[in-house]
Amino acid sequence: MTFESLGIIERIIKSVVLAGYKEPTPIQVDAIPVLLAKKDLLGSAQTGTGKTAAFAIPILQNLFENRDFTKVRQIEALVLTPTRELATQIAENFTMYSKYLNIKNTTVFGGVSQKRQEEALRKGVDVLIATPGRLQDLMNQGIISLQHVKYLVLDEADQMLDMGFIKDVKNILKEIPNDRQTMLFSATMPKSIELLAKEILKDPVRIAITPVTKTLDLINQTVYHVVKKQKTKLLVHLIQEMNMTSVLVFTRTKQNANRVVKELALENVVAEPIHGNKSQQARERALSNLKSGKTKILVATDIAARGIDIEALDFVFNYDLPQVPETYIHRIGRTGRAGLSGKAIAFCDPAEMKLLQDIEKHIQTKIQVISHNFVTQEVKTLEQVTDKKTSKKSSKESSKGDSKYPDYLKFRNYKKKDDKKREGKDSKKDSKKTVGKPEVSSFAKYQKKKNPYYQLKSK
Repeated sequence: MTFESLGIIERIIKSVVLAGYKEPTPIQVDAIPVLLAKKDLLGSAQTGTGKTAAFAIPILQNLFENRDFTKVRQIEALVLTPTRELATQIAENFTMYSKYLNIKNTTVFGGVSQKRQEEALRKGVDVLIATPGRLQDLMNQGIISLQHVKYLVLDEADQMLDMGFIKDVKNILKEIPNDRQTMLFSATMPKSIELLAKEILKDPVRIAITPVTKTLDLINQTVYHVVKKQKTKLLVHLIQEMNMTSVLVFTRTKQNANRVVKELALENVVAEPIHGNKSQQARERALSNLKSGKTKILVATDIAARGIDIEALDFVFNYDLPQVPETYIHRIGRTGRAGLSGKAIAFCDPAEMKLLQDIEKHIQTKIQVISHNFVTQEVKTLEQVTDKKTSKKSSKESSKGDSKYPDYLKFRNYKKKDDKKREGKDSKKDSKKTVGKPEVSSFAKYQKKKNPYYQLKSK
């Protein structure tokens, strides 16, 4: 199959070839003819399958063939994305495919000043790529109007819903004409996405490229069982031993990402963090450094799990296992893109065993376990921990038995109050046992006899 056979015009084919594309991917083969026919589409595909080109190329071609270039530019195509990184990547692809079309695009997202975004909008754009939050703000300010939108794309719709953008999305949809072509793409298809699809799509064509519960076959997946305190040392060891030059490390939290970067620096390994607390400029600079090879290691939270397209990324580390199994697929999908092979390495602490089992159940694959030498005294099996707890418990109980009563109740003539019935018998036994021995009938006398402090004081 070739791009020419899909009905793509020569101007776009020229730019696609210039970008290094040789032949269309399966989702492009299925989606492009449908979208060129201006039908609604519901698509699900693994990350790194060429999904962006599948909707960008038809939109650009339809705009080019129907555009009146004598009129002022208006927003005719809107692409909604959950993250800034994904918006930036999509904009780059639109720019690349429209090299010979004279169609302009711009991005709108939060985390940066809106002044430049306003300036770009005033100059006129044909395609707007935006995150729901900032778009809603600019619409409320009267800066953006969506009354001329003819093509709408919801990309990574499941993540938008997970991030709580559903209200913003629905408010934005109210401002877009009903007479439009709508495309919804999602890596997963939960019930919430299917309900949203029914609301916004009209007789859609459904395309599914490989079940979303399966990971890319080209990715070699392995797992190392290692305690939390040894993870960074093992990471450094693997990076140096395998001479890694392009690495993406995922952590569960922003604090962990910063901590891992600092710990790597102590081992003379340079890495950069990327997460929500970093400014947009810092995040773009970190990504640019990794793509150019200036930085070899990027430590990221799941904000980077989707939408970041890094060519020839060799290794992806799951430093912390994700709590949602589907997130694992999106993380490792950063490698093995565009037909290239990649390696996904996971670290599993004993406390994360349940997460690993959930991931293996979700992907229906047993991940290969790799043995290593990073086992110290800190590493204890669950049985050893259990035995230690049991022994501690038994020792406490035995010690309680030895010193059942406090010190002031240990002198000889003390008897428990609830033993009144046996008091007569016990007194007889005591009298027999204490024949010829001086009795201690009070605590004061007991202290003087047994306590060294009183003995020294009396002398």
